[in-house]
Amino acid sequence: MTKFKNVSMLKQIKKKMTAGLTAAIALSFTLGAPLATAQSDEKVGWPEKEELKFGFIKLTDMAPLAIAYEKGFFEDEGLYVTLEAQANWKVLLDRTIDGQLDGAHMLAGQPLGATIGFGTEAHVVTAFSMDLNGNGITVSNEIWEKMKAHIPVEDGKPVHPIKADYLKPVVEEYRDAGKPFNMGMVFPVSTHNYELRYWLAAGGIHPGYYAPHKGDNAGQIDAEALLSVTPPPQMPATMEAGTIYGYCVGEPWNQQAVFKGIGVPVITDYEIWKNNPEKVFGVSQAWAKKYPNTHIRVVKALIRAAMWLDENDNANRPEAVKILAKSNYVGADEDVLANSMTGTFEYEKGDKREVPDFNVFFRYNATYPFYSDAIWYLTQMRRWGQISEPKSDDWYKETARKVYKPEVYAMAAKALIAEGKAKATDFPAFATETGFKPPQSEFIDGVTYDGSKPNAYLEQFGIGLKGETVL
Repeated sequence: MTKFKNVSMLKQIKKKMTAGLTAAIALSFTLGAPLATAQSDEKVGWPEKEELKFGFIKLTDMAPLAIAYEKGFFEDEGLYVTLEAQANWKVLLDRTIDGQLDGAHMLAGQPLGATIGFGTEAHVVTAFSMDLNGNGITVSNEIWEKMKAHIPVEDGKPVHPIKADYLKPVVEEYRDAGKPFNMGMVFPVSTHNYELRYWLAAGGIHPGYYAPHKGDNAGQIDAEALLSVTPPPQMPATMEAGTIYGYCVGEPWNQQAVFKGIGVPVITDYEIWKNNPEKVFGVSQAWAKKYPNTHIRVVKALIRAAMWLDENDNANRPEAVKILAKSNYVGADEDVLANSMTGTFEYEKGDKREVPDFNVFFRYNATYPFYSDAIWYLTQMRRWGQISEPKSDDWYKETARKVYKPEVYAMAAKALIAEGKAKATDFPAFATETGFKPPQSEFIDGVTYDGSKPNAYLEQFGIGLKGETVL
């Protein structure tokens, strides 16, 4: 692997190749117009910044970053990347905002939460979705034994998916005994928080409201199950200590509970919402404006990594497991990582089931930043009070366009197609893509989600804020 060494030549080429591209991207950020319509040239200018530092949390779904590094995809783009594990999601976000990191593996809700000013306030954008699915909800052995009494059995095994309906009598038992029913999730704007809340509410268990306008960011108002933040690697130990009775987290920390014999994953997020978006690659808007070519080249490398992870029916996954097992990446046992990465998932010890799409990195247009995905997260922020006041449908759509940047993704994809590294059929039809998926009904409660009608979507729920309701 070689660096670009001829600096003077680099500068000359930059001037010629990037002027139009930079202007087009700046116009796109200003007007929110698809970049594909403003700039049809598939050539991408040289990177404005070559040496980059990206942050991540030790989870399986940071895989596109690791693979882009290990397979030389970053270097193919003239990028010399350092990957650095971060202590927690807040530190990761703060360091991206203040420029210590050039970008990071982020919770899908983080760029949205920051941009609307929930918690840390800053304009963060994403042009790349890192994966679909990948999470689970695990309960302690004690809770599982109580739940099992209510769960139907077929051929000696619990019938899946396991709904929170079967947890509800357990929660009521604890509440009647004066014991708070504590559960963990990784961050207030995490997919895990919204998935756990969705699952609980679908089973009639109120997960509580936030009230930031009153200075209440605990998210436990009216709660029957009390959710609080626990860093992912600490989830199993925290549950084993009895501080929490269950948690929602990404891999490998659900499978770790099985291997340690301390808990049982009861449901995957694939069963809560089939092919749900999970993580994104986030950068500050200021960074994206300053380094437009670099941004596109980063996305190019990540797309190639995602393709590699899913190609030939996941044939590369065993190699990916070996890479992720390294201490500088996830640092978990290969057996634990392989349990989910290679298309299976173990629930109760010995109850291993085929879940081929538990980790999806490229299939089903997984890497494309759909506006409708962003809007779903915003609806959940409204449902649970993180957005305190009613918002119009247009507000949801405008906010999604501020944060999600499919125009940058399209430039990266078109460049890969022009270079023969990808096919047009690998991607959405950019000329006609609206950024809105068709209505989705594959949720555990059967509710249909239409991203073009966010307020109508919220009206369907019995538990949660909607309409003009303000706490």
